[in-house]
Amino acid sequence: MKRIKLGLIFILISLSLLWWQADPLLLQGDSFFAIRKLVVNYTGVLAMGVMSFAMLLALRPVILEPLLGGLDKGYRLHKWLERPQRGPRPEQSVEIFRFFQEQRGLAETIGEWAFYVFVAAAAIALTKRFPYRRFFQIHRVLAVVYLALVVHSVILLPFPYWGTAVGVVMGVLMAGGSYAAVKSLRGRIGRSHRAAAEIETLVRHPGNQVLEVGLRLKSPWRGHEAGQFAFVTFDRREGPHPFTISSAWKGDGRLVFMIKALGDYTKTLPEILSVGNPAEVEGPYGRFDFSGDQAHQIWVAGGIGITPFIARLQGLASEPSHPPVDLFYSTSAPDENFIASIRQLAERARVRLHVLIADRDGRLDADGICRHVPDWQAAGLWFCGPAGFGQALRQAFSAKGFAEERFHQELFEMR
Repeated sequence: MKRIKLGLIFILISLSLLWWQADPLLLQGDSFFAIRKLVVNYTGVLAMGVMSFAMLLALRPVILEPLLGGLDKGYRLHKWLERPQRGPRPEQSVEIFRFFQEQRGLAETIGEWAFYVFVAAAAIALTKRFPYRRFFQIHRVLAVVYLALVVHSVILLPFPYWGTAVGVVMGVLMAGGSYAAVKSLRGRIGRSHRAAAEIETLVRHPGNQVLEVGLRLKSPWRGHEAGQFAFVTFDRREGPHPFTISSAWKGDGRLVFMIKALGDYTKTLPEILSVGNPAEVEGPYGRFDFSGDQAHQIWVAGGIGITPFIARLQGLASEPSHPPVDLFYSTSAPDENFIASIRQLAERARVRLHVLIADRDGRLDADGICRHVPDWQAAGLWFCGPAGFGQALRQAFSAKGFAEERFHQELFEMR
């Protein structure tokens, strides 16, 4: 989380510096309208720059995952470009400038209405009360809105900016964002990472309302690591939903997903899915890995957050040796068969399992974990579960002097 925030700050500072270099009026404007013009230009550069980065991230670029996951900070913003020595002839520049000036009214109208649509669509997309499929569909609308804002920005960006570094950077960002928007509208995002599959097994766990779905892949899959997730499509009208992969990759073309009935759609899956139904899997994505040089690992799972740990348990069962691991599984809806399967996996993986039932044992906290793991100060901690639960643990361990970089948290909320 910290590295992601630093990345956003870096983007904002970089765009700000580029804009500052492009606009000498920053040091000269002293009237209200001069300052207002500067503010409008500056906020416009920031808004379109950030939106363009967001559109590029919507492409799900696997190459950026190490950076966003905090394992690599080697990426840099491209070099500042100097103004070309040879440019368009003066009369050509005047004609282009005149054309831009003539389109300003149209661009302002497009921008105004696009802004209204964007605010409404973003509000719907971020409101969890709306079904996930509406969230998915609204993102298609936002792609159209982004393209309209590109037209608005290209025309209204001060003409002299285009000959500076900020103009070059904005041009590249908006071109990349437009490519991403068109790809989204055509439904081609993640296409190269998709694999056809068929439902092979279905197991219901009524106690905790979890459906275990086993898939058999019918096209190539590049493999995955424990802790990664994939977008799974059971119904094309519904669209893809993200689920953590709860099985280790054995190269046999099989994947398992533990799906909790949390929303309108997932609650219907036990009734609408059948063995033999087709499915589509896109992925894998995510950097919730279990690498680390600590001599002890602590895993904390809240509810359905147990899924990445199940995959890791399967992987550890085949490893001859590994550092000591304590797995804490806290649940308010216990299912005896489900817990029994986790116990068996933990035994085979030589992992100490601590099961806490909320109604019986109370809420798991940092003090309880430390009592069971005497050498917790030398351990690394991996958490997956409700965001509030994770934040409380993070703050409690931080207050005990636990290093921030040793607390790993799955940030799986898509909205």
